[in-house]
Amino acid sequence: MSLRDLPKLELHLHLEGAAPPSLIRGMAKEKSVDISRVFCEDGSYDFRDFVHFLSVYEAATSVLKSPEDYARLMTAVLEESASHGVIYTEFFVSPDFCGGSDVTAWREYLHAMEEAATRAEAQLGIASRGIVTCIRHFGPDKAKPTALCAAETAGGWITGFGMGGDESVGHQGDYAYSFDMAREAGLRLTTHAGEWGGPTSVREALDDLKVERLGHGVQVIQDLALVDRLIEEDIVLGVYPKWDRHPIQALRERGVKVTVSTDDPPFFHTTMTREYEQLARVFGWRASDFHEISQTALDAAFCDADTKARLADKLKDHPQ
Repeated sequence: MSLRDLPKLELHLHLEGAAPPSLIRGMAKEKSVDISRVFCEDGSYDFRDFVHFLSVYEAATSVLKSPEDYARLMTAVLEESASHGVIYTEFFVSPDFCGGSDVTAWREYLHAMEEAATRAEAQLGIASRGIVTCIRHFGPDKAKPTALCAAETAGGWITGFGMGGDESVGHQGDYAYSFDMAREAGLRLTTHAGEWGGPTSVREALDDLKVERLGHGVQVIQDLALVDRLIEEDIVLGVYPKWDRHPIQALRERGVKVTVSTDDPPFFHTTMTREYEQLARVFGWRASDFHEISQTALDAAFCDADTKARLADKLKDHPQ
């Protein structure tokens, strides 16, 4: 069984966070921008902890200054994902980085990204959708114009709204206005919770934002009553595996629906193939386990029925 060739669906991928370091270094050189401080000697991204990671992430993103830059980024990321067997991916994309959350500018960036995504699907067979994302540590007021950008471009490639960033800033409910705006526009909802903020962050996400999917969510294992609530409410977790006592297997055995994604792959030196290899090595997962995970991701995907049907056919074509 070639784990690289298994068809994979990824629901948690930050577009800028997936930028190959070589692409960012090249763009910085083209624009005469010095961001050498964000790289290690070997050329990879350099950060000490999560807060520093956010700073490095935003510094790297600062060289992406035009719709054309984002089209190049989209192409590079989809090519890399497709090379690891990914047949569908959902990107977190933020208007904060694409025109400063101005709706007119955002439309231009979005058009460029959509065109690149359409070409990649035709040439590489990888489908994708976008989840507009507000940045938690930018604050609730900054989230509102981001939600407006999402609402004004809902439909087609943009199918969801979510929130990333520093979980230690404020509370999930502080952003309820923006999530309500996105919900009214027909967008599906997700948020980062339970990565750093513990079970309380997960509970707030369910109660105050009423999301249907959680990014990360793994700290919920600290509160088994909350685990049972996730099962009862059919909430799907997106998990970035850290293999030292990672609870993915325990959550799955208890009946929680989990998916596997890479989040910000070059920052964490991973790929979807590597994640699958680690799951096989640590937990003994086989082709049938990976198929089940892919089916869970397909069921939870924020895309239309026709796209799901095409993806389901690809999963069926691969032996379990």
